[in-house]
Amino acid sequence: MSIKLKYKIKRPDFSLDIDITIPSQGITGIFGHSGCGKTTLLRAIAGLEAEKTGTIKIADMLWQDDNFFLEPHKRPIGYVFQEPSLFAHLNIQKNIEYGLKRISTDETKISLDEAIELLGIQHLLKRQPHQLSGGEQQRVAIARALASSPKLLLMDEPLSALDIKRKQEIMPYLESLHDELKIPIIYVSHSPGEIARLADHLLIMEEGKITAAGNVTDLFSRLDLPIAHSDKASAIIEAIVTEHDLEFNLTYLDFPGGRFTVSHKALEINHSVRLRVIARDVSITLEHQTHTSILNIFPAIIEEIIPENESQFMIRLSLSGTPLLCRLTKKSASLLQLSVGKAVFAQVKSVALLS
Repeated sequence: MSIKLKYKIKRPDFSLDIDITIPSQGITGIFGHSGCGKTTLLRAIAGLEAEKTGTIKIADMLWQDDNFFLEPHKRPIGYVFQEPSLFAHLNIQKNIEYGLKRISTDETKISLDEAIELLGIQHLLKRQPHQLSGGEQQRVAIARALASSPKLLLMDEPLSALDIKRKQEIMPYLESLHDELKIPIIYVSHSPGEIARLADHLLIMEEGKITAAGNVTDLFSRLDLPIAHSDKASAIIEAIVTEHDLEFNLTYLDFPGGRFTVSHKALEINHSVRLRVIARDVSITLEHQTHTSILNIFPAIIEEIIPENESQFMIRLSLSGTPLLCRLTKKSASLLQLSVGKAVFAQVKSVALLS
């Protein structure tokens, strides 16, 4: 089962040219700079663009092609915008119930109670929108979108209007959508951190076109893509919780390249987790260091070396097939005589547990 998106828009100052098939399960992230066409693509999927050509097919449901166009209000989607846009004259419960008006009882897949519980907003139902924080309002907006039992959930930078504290507040609820729902989600963002934490599949857009598509862990580590050259260029690593060390309050996470040691996390053994390692937090040595405070040291092979700027290289390492990025000065690379294919050791100074 898949989602087929083929769409063209031509305007004097912008064009969108998309022809892509994406999975109809999990979260597909769309990443790119402002103005690259991310929101326009979402609007096209929702049927909100003036052009009514192209093909949009969600699994076995045809929403449009050259001979057919399903009106926006008939498309079973949930749409979450950057701003919550709640109805100021309705309390929170009535805001959520508004989403029920779009569907008949026999089409209900997600009950009102399920949407409310999933977003953790039971205690907010009698309040008015102005009495809620920005993060709480956005959680209500998501619950309202889910109340219509959509076949596809579109999320257009839902955290962009929130401060860091509110983003941290709402992120676990977004993760719960991934874990608890069978609804495919298309999530637009220009934040690598959000994409790294939430997405399974990734589309990278530039100037109205898809320049890369694939598994999020693969694309983050591709040195031919801009995402691998940002200030927080990172590798995404999938790992398994294997052991807790109560004496030192640590948790051990295994992946194909070895074992990560992190501060203790209350996670079940064999639980799958996602790690993010920022390139600037990785260093390279030619020998395994012993007299060091760094616990996460892995044998690696240099796969690729790309000039980053006048003074730095970006290096892609393979840890038994798992990619890791390292940003080094050119002087360090020269002193170590680094080259493609060379066996080295990667020292990871810091690792973030994303899920």
